[in-house]
Amino acid sequence: MLDTLSNRLAKRLNELRQGHGWSLEQLADQSGISRATLSRMENGDVSPTAETLGRLCAAYGLPMSRLLMMVEDSFDPKVPFEKQPEWHDPESGFTRRSVSPPATGLSGEVMEGHLPPGTVITYDTPPKPGQEHHLILLDGGLTLTVDGIAHALSGGDCLRYHLSGPTQFETGPKRGARYLLVLI
Repeated sequence: MLDTLSNRLAKRLNELRQGHGWSLEQLADQSGISRATLSRMENGDVSPTAETLGRLCAAYGLPMSRLLMMVEDSFDPKVPFEKQPEWHDPESGFTRRSVSPPATGLSGEVMEGHLPPGTVITYDTPPKPGQEHHLILLDGGLTLTVDGIAHALSGGDCLRYHLSGPTQFETGPKRGARYLLVLI
């Protein structure tokens, strides 16, 4: 098996489940993801979508960025563009680039997201309740629903919030969105 980000992610998902002492059935109950899908993800047969990765992170109680950091090779104070890990959701077309990945000794991190037109991504449970977020919409249009309140954002807008419940990211049928998300 090649040492790619996807393969390291599959291995880390398996290690997390086993570290919690959970069977695939127990993780399926915790995450709402079928046992078969979990098995295929851990074997590297399929890549998780943003929503399934969000559900897994919620089950484990860790932000998605921390999970992705666990599969990265190393930390360096300078993060050149070509070293910023990028993850692509094959189902929705969502692309997530870790501009400033999480690191020991640093409280914040920055990620860049690209959502194509007509995309809806829902996270039922926050991976780290209470985490502070600052979303800056760089381009496009985005409706971000936080705790049941929809916020229509246009280029240049910033939405600041603490995660405490479900969130939903939605783009219109004709225009996608590009944003920075600062997590503290």
